[in-house]
Amino acid sequence: MWHDIQHGLLHFDKGITYSLKQLFTRPGHSVREFIEGKRVRHFKPLSLVVVLATLYGVLYHYFHINTFPDANDTTMDYSEFNEWMAMHFSWVTIATIPIYTIGTYTVFKKQGYNFVEFFVLNTFKASQRLFVQILTFPILLYLNGTPEIRKFSSVTYFIGLVLIFWTNIQFFNKMPKWKAFYLSILSHLIFLVCFFVIACIILIISGKVPD
Repeated sequence: MWHDIQHGLLHFDKGITYSLKQLFTRPGHSVREFIEGKRVRHFKPLSLVVVLATLYGVLYHYFHINTFPDANDTTMDYSEFNEWMAMHFSWVTIATIPIYTIGTYTVFKKQGYNFVEFFVLNTFKASQRLFVQILTFPILLYLNGTPEIRKFSSVTYFIGLVLIFWTNIQFFNKMPKWKAFYLSILSHLIFLVCFFVIACIILIISGKVPD
């Protein structure tokens, strides 16, 4: 993985540009082809996430991005949280992929794919969202420390949802588009519930919130 990070950042392997182009022109079709064995021109999906998340984490840390400018909650040090997120952004991103996959596997399991293949799908979708965050980072930097930064975060979250739905509709092309869209919404709701439960457990264990 470390070799892939170095190779991606220092040499910008042509596989990265190919994979990113595919993810923003024909995302679902390209991921399905990757799972079916057409992988020669693609950058490894997990390594792609690591490279993009590392780059974004470095930018986030270097420019001291503050996404909680108005926070007054004494139960949590938000500046400390921002710094921790910047330093561990790659690992946090990777950790959310299995949670996304729980939702995808639950609602799309009848489509003939196993959990690992759904994990690959969600890994590529994570790369989509990361690349959007990198491209829009100048706007985030401009809004840094202002109340508008929260609104902008909501906008990028919405863009991420659009990419998820678009990719799923293409990937699951054997079912009607409306059904793929509906199941994508259901899948994301399952992700949010799982993420909320896991986050609450972690916060309680760490003593950040009252029992």
